[in-house]
Amino acid sequence: MSAYVIVEIDIIDPAGYEEYKKLAGATVEKYGGKYIVRGGAAETLEGDWKPKRIVVLRFDSVQRAKEWLNCEEYREPRKMRHRTARTKMILVGGI
Repeated sequence: MSAYVIVEIDIIDPAGYEEYKKLAGATVEKYGGKYIVRGGAAETLEGDWKPKRIVVLRFDSVQRAKEWLNCEEYREPRKMRHRTARTKMILVGGI
């Protein structure tokens, strides 16, 4: 069953975040992940949620998504993301 990592991002260091993106993509691919949404305009349809940036990743399974998040290759890019943006992240199993 597919799994989706959904991230709400508020970038606080744009130049640093661009460097993060360059490093993160290769780690996502290595673990079989695929970007479904990477930025783009978000329109609030209900409620008062106003995210500045949304990223959605698809992995083959919940386990594979967790392996990516906690892998050695993503350790430094993950620290970089924490320095350059405020993020909220969830993992959702799909169908």
